[in-house]
Formats: sequence, C-alpha cells, structure tokens
Amino acid sequence: MLVRPAADDLRTIGSALGRIFLVVAAASLVPTAWAIAGKEWNPLGSFLLMGSVFALMGVTLLRVSLAPRSGITTDQRHLEWSHGMVVVALTWLIVPLIGSIPFVPSGHYASGLDAYFDSMSGLTTTGLALVQDLDHLASSLNFWRHLLHFLGGQGIIIAALLLFGGRGMLTLFRGEGREDRLLPSVRSTARAIWAISAIHLVVGVLALGAVAWIVLGFSWRRSLFHGLMIFFAAFDTGGFAPQSTSLGYYHSGVFESVTAVLMVAGALSFGFHFRLWTGVNRAWKPALSRLKASVMNRFAGDDPDADETSWQEWRPGAGRSDRTRSLFKNLETRSILVTFLATLVLTMFGLAAIGLYTSVGGLSRQGFFQVLSAHTGTGFATVPSSELIHWSGLAFGGMAIAMALGGMASSTAGGVKALRVGLTVRAVTDDVREALLPEGALVDTGYYQFGRRRLTPEVARSATIVSLLFVALFLLGTGVAIAYGVPLEQALFESISAGASVGLSVGVTSPTMPLLLKLTYIAQMYLGRLEFIAVFVLFGFVYSMMRGK
Repeated sequence: MLVRPAADDLRTIGSALGRIFLVVAAASLVPTAWAIAGKEWNPLGSFLLMGSVFALMGVTLLRVSLAPRSGITTDQRHLEWSHGMVVVALTWLIVPLIGSIPFVPSGHYASGLDAYFDSMSGLTTTGLALVQDLDHLASSLNFWRHLLHFLGGQGIIIAALLLFGGRGMLTLFRGEGREDRLLPSVRSTARAIWAISAIHLVVGVLALGAVAWIVLGFSWRRSLFHGLMIFFAAFDTGGFAPQSTSLGYYHSGVFESVTAVLMVAGALSFGFHFRLWTGVNRAWKPALSRLKASVMNRFAGDDPDADETSWQEWRPGAGRSDRTRSLFKNLETRSILVTFLATLVLTMFGLAAIGLYTSVGGLSRQGFFQVLSAHTGTGFATVPSSELIHWSGLAFGGMAIAMALGGMASSTAGGVKALRVGLTVRAVTDDVREALLPEGALVDTGYYQFGRRRLTPEVARSATIVSLLFVALFLLGTGVAIAYGVPLEQALFESISAGASVGLSVGVTSPTMPLLLKLTYIAQMYLGRLEFIAVFVLFGFVYSMMRGK
C-alpha cells in the first residue's frame, strides 16, 4: 500500500526547491545587467520579471517550509533519497518554464511552447532550437540561452549545494545524474567542480576570444561575446550557437580546433579533471604544492556529509603520479576511446563510400569534427542540416551510435555514457568466459575505475537497465516522428539527438513540426538529462499523494 507523503515531506522538498530558485534568481541578474549595458530595453523588462518570479517563489517556499512544525525546523530534517529525486525532477521542469519568460515576447518564437522547448533544450544542454531569425536575436537573450547551458551543465543543484549544503544533500547530487564524489563531502565536491569550471572558463574564453580577434578579425567586444557563448556551449556540451549556421559561421580550422578541445573537456568526468589536476607533472609540483594544499584544505571544510577516512586518500602529495597514470587504466577511459575511434572509422568509411566530399582534407575535417561533436554530446556542426541529411549508410550509423553512447558519467555530456557501455560489455564478456571455462573455474569479475572494483550482478544489472531505457526512449521519439511521415533515418537521428542531449539536427526540429512531436522531444530531453530515475520517483510521489493512504 502506498503511503501518502506527510506535510513534513512537502516542507522539506519545498525548502530545497526554494533555495534552488534563489540561485537561479541570482543568476538572472547577469543577463539583466547585460541588457542594461547593451541598452536592450525590451528584453530588460522580461529579465526583471523572470528574476522576480524566481525570487518570489524561492522566498515564499523558504518562509513556508522553515516554519517550525512539531518542534523541528526544516534545516534539522534529513533530506531523504526520495526527497532529493523529487526536488531534482521538479527543478528541471519548473526552471525552464519560468526561464522561458524572456523568450516569449521577443518575437523570435511562434508560441510559448516553442520558448519552453528552447529553455528546456538549454538547461538540459541539448541544443535543439526552435528560435526564429537567430542572427538578429538580442545579445542579452542570446546570452541567457547560453547561460542556461552553463546552469544545466555545471548544475544549479551544484551551486545550491555549495551555498546551502546540509544534511542529506548527497541525494540532490545523485539525482542530477552525477556519481563521482571528488572529495569526502558533497559541499567540498561542489567547490571542486566550480573551481574546475572557473579555470576552464578563463582559459577557454581567452583562447576563443584571441582566435576570433587575431584570426577572424572580430572587434574585441565581439570576440569576447563569441568566445563566451561558444565556451558555454562547448564545455557544457550544449550546442547552442550565437549564429544560425553554428560553427560553420566562423570558417576557421583554428577556431574549430580550440572548440574541439573544450568539447572533449566537457565530455570528461569532473573526477577525471580533478585527478588529472592533482596529478600534475613533477616539474610543476614544487611551485604548486602550497597553492594546492591551501585549496584542498579550503575544499575540505566542515560538512555533515564529509567522510574523514576517505579524506586521507585525497590529501595533497599522496601518490599524484600513480593517480595520473591510473586515469588511463580506467574502464571508462578505455571505453570512450574505443567507441570514439570505432564510430569515427565507421563514419569516415561511410562518407568515402557516398562520395560527399571529394578531398581528403574536407573528408577528414568534416567527418572528425561532426563525430567528435556527436560523441561528446555537444551538437555543434560545421555543415548545414541540409548537407548532414545526406550522411546515409555507414556515415549515418557512425553518427547515430556516437550520439547514443555519449561522454563520461558525471560529466556535462548526455547519452548512455561510456562507463555503462564498458560495464555492459564487461558483464557480457564475463558471462561468455564463464560458459567457455571448465565447470568450477573462477572468472575474474574485477575492473579498474579509480581503483580496483568488483563487477557485481547489481552493478551490471543497473548499467544494462539504464542502457535499455535509453534505447526505448530513442525508439519512442522515432515512432512518433514516423507517424507524422518523417523517413526512418531522419526520425531515428533526431530522436537520438534529443534523448541523448546532443542537439545535432537533420532538419526535423523546426517551428512548423507537429505539436505532439515538440512535446515528445521535450520529454526526451528531460528524461535523458535526468537519466530516468528521478522522473520515475516524481511520478511515484505524485501518484502516492493522490492515491496513498
């Protein structure tokens, strides 16, 4: 029998949601300031309204939730696993809804649903878009579109943990589809993630801006704007671009190369970044040791989620070189390298077979970048959708598989994720070996992932179930598109792009597509970004409220 949630459950959820809304309200001040600086008065009113709604909801939820009940304040209540899942699922529904307010009166969207579509696409770091006349969109609105990538990729949940961390906040961290705890506590992990992001932000924007200024001849203001927008979309594997022709607008191999580095960085897990950072070359260790020690100690802090025993593993100076080498022993690292090379070869052979590109340079450049964009889940394109639609046969297969597989777990990328692919393949391999070996022989079920681990039946089953759910999600979108007369290849490509949070398009996604197809893609972006579990818990929570006793 289902048990109806108590009032304390609702207050606990409301308190966490209120804090998250306050984080987004603070973030909305940035595009507001941008609109003022650019004298874009029409969007300014919409940004003020949006920020006010977020702030009002946040304050109201906190005031209601923090009121004492039964002698216990909300801050003293433990945020249970189900509470965290419900909070995350509601966040990714409500924030895009309110976040679409500035888009509606802009004149660049055919309806409120189209504005919500783009807002959901931004927060889920997908990159599919229904915006019209993007090339003339106000810069502050363009900035807000890309800032949604940053909020979704780095995680407004992570920001809330950093500012308001407390008991039970690990459930929010996991509900967002993240597993790696870089440090013993969730709050220290949140600090580490934002530190990594800040370093990439400075380096990435400077690099892209320099290329735009020196190579492309942009003014310094325009270089900064494009560098910032492309960084948000590349590092957060989002796919929005300030121009309608995506990366093809720049016609620069140098600009594409810098962007590609940021795309790869976004597809790597924050755990990979952190361990690589703490395992720098020996030549740099003496100069950085004191800085890193102070930063690490700052990360540690006092946190109710901290695990003091595991902190010893991450103290500065503890086996850095071994930790760096071990990154490339990881099952996940090897899985993503193998799948990228396999899909790249498949796509290259397919493009050569159809003869779409006559020169080796054109074939290599276009094929490599598009496959990298697909596999990292970024969604940037250097070719228009009218050309991408002709990538049939093996080229289509390579691109579709690359999009479906995605990047690493606990990264900003979507898709099935390399770790699940590796675990599933390893589980099948172990079963085959067990069947072939003599009766009674023992099969080594261990694998390496930041240390030696055992592949238990529970781990293998979890990886396989989520992988199958993604396959079902891709087939759902494909079936809806086919019902409206979209050819099979195009329907499958667009469905995988939406469900795996990629954003590449062969032209199916447009303001004129049917209402049901828009809703389907919104649902796919939502389910794929949260990897199902949080959404299922939300459905169960709502059902128990209505039918529970």
